[in-house]
Parts: sequence; C-alpha cells; structure tokens
Amino acid sequence: MAKDPNAAVAVNRRARFDYEIEETFEAGLQLQGSEVKSLRKGRANIAEAYVGPEGDEIFLINADIPMYEGANQFNHEPRRRRKLLLKRKEIAKLQGAVAREGRTIIPLKLYFTDRGFAKLLIGLAKGKKTIDKRETQKQRDWNRQKSRLIKNYG
Repeated sequence: MAKDPNAAVAVNRRARFDYEIEETFEAGLQLQGSEVKSLRKGRANIAEAYVGPEGDEIFLINADIPMYEGANQFNHEPRRRRKLLLKRKEIAKLQGAVAREGRTIIPLKLYFTDRGFAKLLIGLAKGKKTIDKRETQKQRDWNRQKSRLIKNYG
C-alpha cells in the first residue's frame, strides 16, 4: 500500500493548545539533500521549533531533522537554522505582526506536496492565558463525552 504523499511528516500538537492561531501561511523550506531524504523517511520533530524573522528573511529555528544514514560525510546539522521561502508581502506582514503586535510565529505542520516539495504550515499566533487553556480543555472533554453519549444511545 502506497503512503499518502500529503501525509504530515511532523505535526506540532501543542501549538493549537498553547496558542490562538489567527492566520496560517504555507512556506517552502531551503533544505539540503540529506534533509529531504530524512524527511521522506518520516523523521522530523517540530515540537520545540519556532520561527523567527532576521533581517529581510524568516528562519525555522531548532527544528530537529535527524541525520540520514546514507549521506556519510555529506550529512547535515540536525538542528540547523533553515530559511523559509515566502513572498515579500507575507514576510513583511509577519515581521510587522511580530514587531508591532507582539505576535508569535509557530510551525504547525511539515509535509510534502503532490509535486514533492517540502512545505511548512506556519501560524501567526497569540499566546493563550491559563484560563483560556482550561476553557479549551473543558470544550474538548465535553465534545468527547458528547460523542460517547451519542454512540451509546444513538
């Protein structure tokens, strides 16, 4: 059975719990060959990663793409900074939101497109307060309980 080409390589599950996502952007990644091979094997971790603007560019920082065994001496640094490929207007919008409004840019999902390009879904986010997190947890528990009741009595 063939693997779904649009299946996520890595997902940041805590992002939607810790942050309120206001807007999402799809960004390309500037990768080395051994990084692409490692991603194709489904090995990556973006849970501790963050996105930061530097100058006129935006970088993915602290994302872990493990070394590819077959690359030998031509391997990559697992936690190196990777440049994100976005349009100028998107970069300006993200930089402005981070600088003026105190927003954060969070990596949400790393995946391959139909054409085989590695893409990163990033979100412009605002941090949730503890009370908001509790409300999210209550809502999630209620939805789970509701679905159980419907399943048992429906």
